Amino acid sequence: MARINTRGVVVGGLVAGLIINVSEYILNEPVLGARMVAALAAHNLPPVGGKAIAVFVILGFVLGLVLVWLYAAIRPRFGAGPKTAAIAGAVVWFLDYFCGSVVLGALGLFPTQLIVIALVWGLIELIVAALVGGRLYSEA
Repeated sequence: MARINTRGVVVGGLVAGLIINVSEYILNEPVLGARMVAALAAHNLPPVGGKAIAVFVILGFVLGLVLVWLYAAIRPRFGAGPKTAAIAGAVVWFLDYFCGSVVLGALGLFPTQLIVIALVWGLIELIVAALVGGRLYSEA
């Protein structure tokens, strides 16, 4: 079994992370921005800003790296290509987005409609990021 190409994971992962971050900006500003502010205000929480945004951006890049690493790790079993990238994207979406959103919903922090929109958006986002990041990845 071939070793994972670390350089390929970093290049593909950073591009995947950029896709995730741009997509999250679009989702959380023009698409859901006002609803997110209202949901936070309903719990006496301030709008997301400064330090939190910096953390989210860093985590977006980390998520991109993990996503492409997972693609590289499962590639020998499932084969190279879009199907394997979509599997990696769906697995990361489930473990990160879905599980986290269920917690937010169970705690009543965000309305169900907001969570569902973010979940559908996130699934598409992660599959696209995995497809692009996986396309950039190649074995050493």
